[in-house]
Amino acid sequence: MQIQDLPPSAACLPLAETLKQRRHQLTALIDVPVVLWSGRSSARNFPANIYPFRTSSHFLYFAGVPLENAAIRLEKGRLELFKDDPTPADLLWHGVTSTRDEIAAAIGADAAFPLIALMSRTSGAATLSVQDPATRQQQPRLLDRPVASAHQAQGLDGALAKAIAHMRLCHDAAGLAEIRAAAAVTVEAHIAGMAATRLAHREAQIRAAMEGVILAHNMTTAYSSIVTVHGEVLHNNQYHHPLQPGDLLLADVGAEAESGWASDVTRTWPVSGKFSPTQRDLYDVVLAAHDRCIEQLRPGVEYQDLHLLAAQTLAEGLVSLGILRGQPDQLVARDAHALFFPHGIGHLLGLDVHDMEDLGDLAGYETGRSRSDRFGLCYLRLNRPLRPGMVVTIEPGFYQVPALLNDPERRATYQDCVNWEHLTKFADVRGIRIENDVLVTDTGCEVLTAALPTHADAIEALISR
Repeated sequence: MQIQDLPPSAACLPLAETLKQRRHQLTALIDVPVVLWSGRSSARNFPANIYPFRTSSHFLYFAGVPLENAAIRLEKGRLELFKDDPTPADLLWHGVTSTRDEIAAAIGADAAFPLIALMSRTSGAATLSVQDPATRQQQPRLLDRPVASAHQAQGLDGALAKAIAHMRLCHDAAGLAEIRAAAAVTVEAHIAGMAATRLAHREAQIRAAMEGVILAHNMTTAYSSIVTVHGEVLHNNQYHHPLQPGDLLLADVGAEAESGWASDVTRTWPVSGKFSPTQRDLYDVVLAAHDRCIEQLRPGVEYQDLHLLAAQTLAEGLVSLGILRGQPDQLVARDAHALFFPHGIGHLLGLDVHDMEDLGDLAGYETGRSRSDRFGLCYLRLNRPLRPGMVVTIEPGFYQVPALLNDPERRATYQDCVNWEHLTKFADVRGIRIENDVLVTDTGCEVLTAALPTHADAIEALISR
């Protein structure tokens, strides 16, 4: 019987060298031992029937391979792996898999031990809390001290969180290669979704076509797919709605590579294959905001300024269409645009689709900055100057969210800004979002998902083809 292969990225020497470089970089930022847990699976309705397992991203960044119920200890550039070898029951049900020593060799670990040996190796170590409850309960027992949630980490753990956030903000060549691989599959998946639209009757069929491409590449989705004709529901994870000829379909679907690195792309297209005049007008307004942001994206640019540029562009477009009244800059100052664009322009992208948001705003917000309480800024996930090596999303949108537009207080606040009667002429637009993944380069930016068209004519052509 052959031993099952490690994931492809784990089996090559360059991975071990990359992990070594990351360990030495961490040593330069924090001078105490670090213990990171991978986490373990959670049962659905009985122990053997589990939810899909996802290794902790902080563990993945330094261990390189997705492992369950494992830990690593890092100190002065040295990596120790703690993991039990498969039991006879594991071999019976899951087949022969890589041993602890084989995994250690693949990732360049200096030593490998059974998991129980970790009990004597945690003294004075910093760590970060993981998501699954079983491991989260184990951490304080082994460390003999409380362990706060990652976004509340203080002391040694807080110093570790800052060090890891600093490292993961800008991606190395290995990380970027994985993001590119995920992005390429995502582009293919969206093209498959557009192609499936003409014969589909329900949202679920388009979702199946898109996720089928991702699964065929032995990847998974980086988040719960949004494939819906109700794009006004920002995180809509229902797929039962029928497709009608006048509908717009919003698909926010991204692949995650075997190594855990993510992509995140949204396109909006007409079910009939042809935008209506009102749909095309609003689509072009959103596209103008998207394009202007990417034109300005380069090192040193404040991400919040890109968000405000998108808001300004949307306000200008909505004034030109007669939906908003007034001067665009004054409308943005009053947050009137947020009635139709309530979220931020995007977020960090890496090993998490909203990268490092388990650390709260530590990674997303520059030191000394905190979230605004303004209606038009409070959901901004990233507020810092851009640096080479960052990957961010740019994703402006237009939505008619009933909870916002029908709220009596907001209608009173913006009664002079919105032509409510004229807005009814755009009733065939529930939600539009256009999203790409963008790498900040030394001199500008590179759209990693540029192979997927954004212009309305090109999207119509893809559907018809």
